[in-house]
Amino acid sequence: MELHILEHRVRVLSIARPGLWLYTHPLIKLLFLPCRSRCKFFSLTETPEDYTLMVDEEGFKELPPSEFLQVAEATWLVMNVSHSGSVVQAAGVTKIARSVIAPLAEHHVSVLMLSTYQTDFILVREQDLSVVIHTLAQEFQIYREVGGEPVPVTGDDSSNGFPQIQHGPSPTVHPIQSPQNRFCVLTLDPETLPAVATTLIDVLFYSHSVPKEAASGGPESTSIPFFAFSLIEGYISIVMDAEIQRKFPSDLLLTSSSGELWRMVRIGGQPLGFDECGIVAQIAGPLAAVDISAYYISTFNFDHALVRTWLGRRFQQAH
Repeated sequence: MELHILEHRVRVLSIARPGLWLYTHPLIKLLFLPCRSRCKFFSLTETPEDYTLMVDEEGFKELPPSEFLQVAEATWLVMNVSHSGSVVQAAGVTKIARSVIAPLAEHHVSVLMLSTYQTDFILVREQDLSVVIHTLAQEFQIYREVGGEPVPVTGDDSSNGFPQIQHGPSPTVHPIQSPQNRFCVLTLDPETLPAVATTLIDVLFYSHSVPKEAASGGPESTSIPFFAFSLIEGYISIVMDAEIQRKFPSDLLLTSSSGELWRMVRIGGQPLGFDECGIVAQIAGPLAAVDISAYYISTFNFDHALVRTWLGRRFQQAH
């Protein structure tokens, strides 16, 4: 297997809901006018708390500082796994649970995950790159993209002055919630993006209500607003509530032939810290053990795993 360290240097940000109006113009520019920006990595995720942005340095320049914007201190590097030069299709984080996620957790490397329709991206802090290479060099052929070309990296490249690995404390076992609403994982031809622009703007910037089927009761039965849009190297990926999907033209949104719906598992009773390790592993490991595929989307405060609706009960048993 091959591990590719991409050229993107990504910042992770949170926009508070009351301040979204201040960022409408730059976000629309990044969403719909990529030719006006050199941004190649853009991801926007709406959660009940805020909006999480993962953007490269060019995208970051578009966002003015304000009291509504929180920026994680670290710069993150982006990796993905491929077989024989082709990117692993987005069947889920569990494909790399044993080979990437678990080893990095054991070596106290914090990771963020961004699953898309096309592939799974692993984000690691730039300061941890030497540990990442040292940890994964035996399992993978590692390449780093330089000027768009893959350049081989070996474990020896990180061994000079490499500090002794420090194993951190056991990770905290976080509570999980499973909201009631169901989700779709979709893609869209970039050429047809203008055709859904009005609906997409309405959903992202003006429609903040909980879906109609939200039920009263505890956190296990409550529906939540969640919408994820990514435009990465020209590829679009969307995760949306099944009710929200009805607002979009059905002939433009593309999904797998089965068109399955997905159930969400939300990780964290309180906001998760960027320094904490093993959060992804504690979800991906049990799922991999019972061969359940999952999408995984990290946000500024919480993590979110999506499993097929009919596998929800199996996940509860696995976890």
